[in-house]
Amino acid sequence: MRVPGRVWIPLALLASLIAGTIADRPEPSPAIQIGGYRVLSADFHLHSGLWSGGTLTPWGLVLEAERQGLDVIALTAHNETADARVARAFSRIAGGPVVLIGEEVTSATQDLIAIHIDSTISPKLSLPDQIEEVHRQGGLAIAAHPVGRDRTQYADVLQAIDGAEVCHPAQWERDDWAADLEQFKASTPAMPIGSSDFHFMGHPGSCRTFVFARDATEPAVMVALREHHTVVYLPNGHVYGDPELVKLADAAGLQQRAQAYTRARGSLLDWVSRVLALLALFGIAASLRSPASRRVPAGLEFPLP
Repeated sequence: MRVPGRVWIPLALLASLIAGTIADRPEPSPAIQIGGYRVLSADFHLHSGLWSGGTLTPWGLVLEAERQGLDVIALTAHNETADARVARAFSRIAGGPVVLIGEEVTSATQDLIAIHIDSTISPKLSLPDQIEEVHRQGGLAIAAHPVGRDRTQYADVLQAIDGAEVCHPAQWERDDWAADLEQFKASTPAMPIGSSDFHFMGHPGSCRTFVFARDATEPAVMVALREHHTVVYLPNGHVYGDPELVKLADAAGLQQRAQAYTRARGSLLDWVSRVLALLALFGIAASLRSPASRRVPAGLEFPLP
């Protein structure tokens, strides 16, 4: 019996699913209790794939965040909050991480991360008005990747913002980003924030914020953030946060843990799964373009008039 030439396509997809399923195991993430605090790993800048230019669904992003050992995440789609609401509902059902409703307010002049908000913030508002609206809703305003044009726009609101991203994956590749982020943080009393700005490259939590809270609940997280109880480690070894909290973080080995996150590139099974999936997708695309795939099956031809 002749074996169809493209039988490898479903086999590659099946192998990809098997490899990905085996590799998709949450990293062991024991609760860290130190100095009366519950230390939580957080990422406050994530994009999913419904309307936000990401590659994972909101529920898929929740599962991936759990796999990366994140206790708290904020989904921050561009100028909408629907993704975050879906993710929060799913995470509550599945017993996943705390999900904050967030938005990346993407304006013509700068971007602003808003977390713990009730409704969408209009990008048509001025930056001071955006921040005021975030606060009116009980949320927090974080300067998103304040480099270049974004850094310039934030010059007049340095006292009004609640947080500033000092760790962003782009700084691993661009030294100017690393310097700009650190210089910006030195200009504002805002709490330090580490965020992955995940869309499709890297992984959630590659840059993360360690939050020193009383427990792993949304109210406790928000209290901790308002009190600036955050510590962020940079790839270059620099650390930001309250000196007393930094001492606790160092004692708990969080610097080594943070460096492990920034160096993580996926296991062998992760890459096997990705490569097989790509091969299968190329095979499907090639088969769709093949003349044979467009041939009308025998018996279904219709005579021309």
